[in-house]
Amino acid sequence: MTDIDEQMALIKRGAAELIGEAELRKKLERGAPLRVKVGFDPTAPDLHLGHTVIMHKMRHFQEMGHTVIFLIGDFTGRIGDPSGRSETRPPLTVADVLANAATYKAQVFKILDSEKTLVEFNSRWLGAMDAEDFIRLASSYTVARMMERDDFEKRFREQRPISIHEFLYPLCQAYDSVALEADMELGGTDQKFNLLMGRNLHAHYGRESQCVLTMPLLKGTDGVRKMSKSYDNYIGIDEPPAEVFGKVMAISDELMWRYYELLSVKSLEEIAVLKADVLENRRHPKLAKENLAHEITCRYHGQGAADEARRGFNAVFACGAVPEVLPVLVCENEDEATPPAFLAAAGLVKSRGAARRLVREGALSVNGKRWNDEASPLPPGEHVIRLGKKRFLRLVVRPRLSA
Repeated sequence: MTDIDEQMALIKRGAAELIGEAELRKKLERGAPLRVKVGFDPTAPDLHLGHTVIMHKMRHFQEMGHTVIFLIGDFTGRIGDPSGRSETRPPLTVADVLANAATYKAQVFKILDSEKTLVEFNSRWLGAMDAEDFIRLASSYTVARMMERDDFEKRFREQRPISIHEFLYPLCQAYDSVALEADMELGGTDQKFNLLMGRNLHAHYGRESQCVLTMPLLKGTDGVRKMSKSYDNYIGIDEPPAEVFGKVMAISDELMWRYYELLSVKSLEEIAVLKADVLENRRHPKLAKENLAHEITCRYHGQGAADEARRGFNAVFACGAVPEVLPVLVCENEDEATPPAFLAAAGLVKSRGAARRLVREGALSVNGKRWNDEASPLPPGEHVIRLGKKRFLRLVVRPRLSA
């Protein structure tokens, strides 16, 4: 892709902020491939769709003919990124970093073109620096500027400890950009401080500053908070195909369009036409969501697995057939085993009040039979719960222990 306007449009697709837009246009006008850097500290080896937002943008740059540098922070990963932390992050061991890095590389090439990706490890240059080099690097930034970072400022105000080595993390990440001669660096909005440090450090070393592109944090399946395993609202790319498909189908119709924009290979024009068809009732939103779920599942598990996941989901949706894999909830006492309690605890409803209403309306089945009693606990044992046509649960009720 050589047209500058077309490239700029693709670069800005779905982005939160582009810093140095005029500079970027000048870089593109030179006609030489840009060196586009993205750093990953391998602290969590299992990727979810939230992680892939930035990788799709990396793929865009590859499609435009630019050089994408996938930087594995094997050195900085042993320091620990303090971004968004309320306390000091424990460093990883060398073995942890190498194991996680291998897992990252195996997963990211489901999105990136491996032949067009330059994989680097920042230990190559940071590990070669001596004490004098680090002191010279530390002299490039003041403590006052470092304390402008939100998480540092908050921890200082709350009298929480901040270790000196945590100041080194953003400095090292910034130096990575200098060492790699990056024209542009990508990152999430939570990385903006670090990315700007890289932009400023280029000038300190007498080089042309890198441009910065931040990408939004993808909302999880709850539609409220960012996708995270800690919030249990994530879709893991290595989860079974049926799980990936089903979780995408569970997102709201409104959130679906954001997923299309950030995760689909469809053009914005195609997405706009599809959205108009849905809004004007020419196409059912379920079909649009199915196509998105199929595309995402196919990307990570292949065409056959995606087709099977789609058939399985529609079989459950159409006739209420019980899927082979069900979420499990264990109740340790009778209070937990009443329908309002276990339906709310399992996340099948938003509240106990909503559960009571659905039970009264006849939406609850226990072991294949309608259950209309909203007050009585289920007896000890294992029960298959179905709420409506497509919400399922395997409920285990523990027997009362004798005194």
